[in-house]
Amino acid sequence: MSLLFEPIQFGTLKLNNKIVIAPMCQYSATDSGEVTYWHEQQWANYALSGAGLCIVEATAVQPEGRISYADLGLWNDLQRAQIKALLVKVKSLSPMPFAIQLAHAGRKASTDKPWGGKAQFKPEDAHGWQTVSASDIPFQAHEHAPHALSHDEIQKVIADFAAAAVRAVDAGFDLIELHAAHGYLLHQFMSPLSNQRQDEYGGSFENRIRLTLEVLQAIKNAVPAHYPVGIRISATDWMEGQDSWDVESAVGLSKALEQLGAVYIHVSSGGLHVKQDIAIGANYQVPFAHAVKQVVHIPVIAVGMITEATQAESILQNGDADAIGLARAMLYDPRWPWHAAAKLGAKIAIAPQYLRCQPHEVKSLFQPFATQIAD
Repeated sequence: MSLLFEPIQFGTLKLNNKIVIAPMCQYSATDSGEVTYWHEQQWANYALSGAGLCIVEATAVQPEGRISYADLGLWNDLQRAQIKALLVKVKSLSPMPFAIQLAHAGRKASTDKPWGGKAQFKPEDAHGWQTVSASDIPFQAHEHAPHALSHDEIQKVIADFAAAAVRAVDAGFDLIELHAAHGYLLHQFMSPLSNQRQDEYGGSFENRIRLTLEVLQAIKNAVPAHYPVGIRISATDWMEGQDSWDVESAVGLSKALEQLGAVYIHVSSGGLHVKQDIAIGANYQVPFAHAVKQVVHIPVIAVGMITEATQAESILQNGDADAIGLARAMLYDPRWPWHAAAKLGAKIAIAPQYLRCQPHEVKSLFQPFATQIAD
């Protein structure tokens, strides 16, 4: 029996398999952070993929928290209403649960689309605004310095994460993932490379992780009891030899997150510093997931250059992680779970409209949704 196609529980949410579609920004929202037809077709495509869970792209809790002017937002009720209407359509296609990643880009905000040609806009530019961070240290030396958040402004960020969480529940998402990775705002507070504060949010490890813990607690206080909330973290800044965020820090953070009630830890890395030295290759982040898994009792998701079914299966069989996150691999092949099930000799539930396309050589691959989702 393939472990990849066994069920897994994220708190109260049961997934039919351990394939998680990880968030990937699409830079296709309106200037006011609302969904477009692009999201409609993409989410529908994911819904029919056979994965256990889809986490939609990083969604900003404040306008200035967007990475680009074309990012999704959930800071107002119109955004919520439009997402809610879209989720109703998408969930008519399949029972696959959908989650949302709530985020704030901090000093890495105010950028162009990746294919737009300009990295970061200045506050006075048409698509730009003043960025914020733990300290007034820009991501790149030539960029406009971020504004160091005051204590009151930090409390506003926390409140806006909680408000967005309430909207996410009302919109119909089955789970919330808190984005504390990839050099964005929460990660900026955690790393000593970007946080030089002298107050209760800077200095010691306990102070630097304070904002992340307070945001998680605020979200949990705002959503219904037992509603599942997970978190994505960067396990290292990849800045060996400097006082930076590292695996030991990530392990300590993960213990605290579990105590607060996070239902999983999604382990990624990097994104904080332009001089990061990443050894990219197949499974390059799996050891970080393994390190976290040794100290927590909640599921750990591994991600990063995982592209093959046997590779994903081996990670689970070796005990390095409990679930597999796929992002670029799913963009490249939205039917990746179908092909993985065929490769591993597993069954996968699909929409009945597709049953007749089952390949002749794998006669027991497909089954209709209702068969697999029944308890």
